[in-house]
Amino acid sequence: MQNLYFARQPILSREAKVDFYEVLYRAQKSQDMESGFIFESSLLEALQKIGRQSVLGKRRAFIKVDEKLLLSDKIYTLSYEFFVFSLVADIEIREDVIKRVSDLNERGYMLAIDDFPPTATSMSKYSKIIDEVSFIKIDFDRTVLVNEDSKEMVARVKERGVSVVATNVSDKLRYGFAKSLGCLFFQGYYFSKAKMFEEDQCKPPRLNILKLYSLLANDAEFEVIVNEFKKNSSISILLLKYINSGAFHFKNRISSIHHILTLVGREPLSKWLMLVIYSMANIPNPKTSPIMLMVKNRTAMMERILKETLPDASKSMLDQAYFVGVLSLVDVLFEDDMQKILDEMNVYDVVRNALLEDSGILGEIYALIRDIEEFNPKAMMEFEERHSLKSGVIGEITIECMKEVAVFEVALSSIEG
Repeated sequence: MQNLYFARQPILSREAKVDFYEVLYRAQKSQDMESGFIFESSLLEALQKIGRQSVLGKRRAFIKVDEKLLLSDKIYTLSYEFFVFSLVADIEIREDVIKRVSDLNERGYMLAIDDFPPTATSMSKYSKIIDEVSFIKIDFDRTVLVNEDSKEMVARVKERGVSVVATNVSDKLRYGFAKSLGCLFFQGYYFSKAKMFEEDQCKPPRLNILKLYSLLANDAEFEVIVNEFKKNSSISILLLKYINSGAFHFKNRISSIHHILTLVGREPLSKWLMLVIYSMANIPNPKTSPIMLMVKNRTAMMERILKETLPDASKSMLDQAYFVGVLSLVDVLFEDDMQKILDEMNVYDVVRNALLEDSGILGEIYALIRDIEEFNPKAMMEFEERHSLKSGVIGEITIECMKEVAVFEVALSSIEG
């Protein structure tokens, strides 16, 4: 029996909008940690198991396709509306491959070439199908030489109507390389680490936010909290819109912060206050802030994995797990040192140590989540074995959290304004 492991990585436009996802999948037997992709059976099983819309919403997903799946008639069972078939690098460009690529293109399928070095050799290899594809993907984890030749190759590709996706963009240097080559889309976690979209950022008032959080978390009087919200009108407006969106189901529409505190409660409000602040981190499109979606996924993963690992975990411990997730990108939000921010917030030591040192069970789960984001099935399997969990359960939790984030994003999209 094989287990399926997944990861969903966003692909961003220059405007910091999540335009596509890449769904990574791997089938592994319990004793085979190093096995590679098993395309045909794994992909079809994965799509059946996770459901497309519940995980991707309205966006297309890039999925890797090998020669066997490409030439199989099963590929026509996948909807052309939902996927971009990314041809792996070792596919030999023979006549049957050329014919299949052309046929897929004529039927409305979108295709990409994975791991495309910007060289004359690549242009020569793919010359017979380049006009049939919509994207090429250039891996910036490897050495990409930015010179006149590579710029010319990318320019030639773009002239033929092909968009360039930069993958593994993990730092400022790689992002600069990608922009200089004319890439239109970016995949990687640089957006969560640095000032990738600095000109678009609108940093929320840090001290006011932390004061609000502190008042909620420390049982301040209702009127004191309400008055503090009134001093921060932009936050109050966004909170009211979100509460009145599809994320909650109250009989009557809520019209005041006092009403929110009464019906929702301090603790839930303090939890998602930080999520709302993340939504304000990228302007002009806060509803699809990639940082916000990433932190929402982390909070869901922290709580669910803790419940699976320690079924008797107390409510207090589950709350701490949530805050490890929600605070894990606060240094990005405020563009400051994590330790300094945690000092200002006066968080519990167990949360602080998990974030700064990966210590304790919460730190171990936090480290696992980062491994999941980087698609490291070996780490997922080792965690299951170390804690005597059911084989494959981390993959199942990953899927459920993807679905939860998709529902969350739909609720955000229902907010007017």
